[in-house]
Amino acid sequence: MRFLTLLSLLFLVTGLLGGCTTLPGKQVDDQVTPLMAPQEFDDHELLNVSIKVFDPGELPENIDERHGLTPEIREAEARFIPVHLKYSMQRTGYWGTVRIVPDDDKGSEVLVRGKIEHSDGESLVLTIEALDSRNVLWFRKTYAETALMNEHFTNEPEKEDTFQDLFNTIANDLAAYRNSLDSAGILKIQRVAELRYGQDMAPDVYGQYLSYDENNQLHIVHLPAASDPMMARVRSVRSRDDMLIDAINGYYEAYYLDLWEPYSNWRKFRSEEVATMREIEREALRRKIIGVAAIVGAIAIGSSSDNSSAASQTVQQVMVAGGAYSIYTGMQKSKEVTINKEVIEELGVSFSSEAEPLVVEVEGETIRLTGTAEEKYAKWRQILKQIYARETGLLAEEALPEQPIDSSKP
Repeated sequence: MRFLTLLSLLFLVTGLLGGCTTLPGKQVDDQVTPLMAPQEFDDHELLNVSIKVFDPGELPENIDERHGLTPEIREAEARFIPVHLKYSMQRTGYWGTVRIVPDDDKGSEVLVRGKIEHSDGESLVLTIEALDSRNVLWFRKTYAETALMNEHFTNEPEKEDTFQDLFNTIANDLAAYRNSLDSAGILKIQRVAELRYGQDMAPDVYGQYLSYDENNQLHIVHLPAASDPMMARVRSVRSRDDMLIDAINGYYEAYYLDLWEPYSNWRKFRSEEVATMREIEREALRRKIIGVAAIVGAIAIGSSSDNSSAASQTVQQVMVAGGAYSIYTGMQKSKEVTINKEVIEELGVSFSSEAEPLVVEVEGETIRLTGTAEEKYAKWRQILKQIYARETGLLAEEALPEQPIDSSKP
C-alpha cells in the first residue's frame, strides 16, 4: 500500500513538472484577417499615430527560466516590434502618418505604448495601451501568441512576422476604435493635438486654450484665430520636428531590416532548442521516475515476509541495479539540457553582436539610436522651443545658445 501511494505521488509530480508554462494575457486567434478600410479616406478623416519605442519589460529572475534570454535581446525587440506594428497598421488604410517616436509625443493625435511581458522566441506577450490627444484611453489589453513551428518559415520583412496574428489583432482593435469615432470626434482630436503641441512650445500662451475635466481628459476652451501668427509659427516648428522624426524613422526602419534575418533565425533556432530541451527534460525525468519506482518496488519486495527466497532476492537485486542505472542515465540526459542552454546563450550573444544600434547624422547632429536616443530627442525638442521662442520674440536673442546643442557629446 505504501509502495502504491509513493508511486502515485511520483507520477503526479511527473505530470505537474511536464505541464506547460502559463502565459499572461489572452491567446489571439489563428489566421487573423487584417481589418481593411472600405474606401480611401480624405486627409481630414485620417488620424496620425505615434508608436513609442516599447518598454522591454523584465527578464525572469530565475536563471533557469531565462533559457538564454538577455537584456540586449529585449532592447532590440523593444525597437523591432513597434516598427512591424507600424507596417501592419499602415497597410490597413485607416491611418495618416504612422511614426515610431523615442518618447511620448506631446502633439500626437493617437499615441500607442507597449510593454513586452514575455518573449522567448516561441511565445510573445505584449501589453498595449492606446490613447488620443484628448487623453481618452482607447484600450489597454494584453495579447499573447504561441507560434507554430511552421510560422517561423513564412516570414517576410514588413509583411509577415512569426507572430503576425498578434500584430493583426492589435491593428484591428485600433481600427475598430477609430471607426467608433464620428467626424466631429476626429476633428476634435486633431485640434487638441495641435494645441497640445503649441502648449509644449509656449505653455504661457497656449495653456489657456485647453482644460482638464474631473476624468483628466482635455477639452478645448476656445480656439486661436484662424490668422493667429503664433499658431502659424507653431505649425512651422512642428513641420521641422516631423522632418527629424521622419529621419529617425528611417533609421529605425533600417535597424529593423538589419535585424530581420538574425532575429528571425534566433527565434526559429531558439524554438527548436527549447523544444529539444523540453523533450530531454521529459525523458530524463521519466528515467529517474522509473529508476526510483524500481528501487521502491525492490524495497517493498524485500520487506515482505513472503518473499525471502533466493529467487525473490535476485529479482530485488535486478530491480535495484536497473533502477540505479535508470537514475544514472536520467542524470546524463539532464546534462544535455545544460548543453542546449549553452547553445541558446551563444545564439543570444551572436544576435546581440549583429544587432548593434546605429549612429546617424541628422542635419549635422549625431544621434545614436540606443537607450539614450530619448535623451537626445529631448534635447532636440529643447532646440525647437528655442527656435520658436526666437521667432516669436518670447525669449531674448542673447539668451539663446549660438550653436544648437550637440547631443553626440556626453
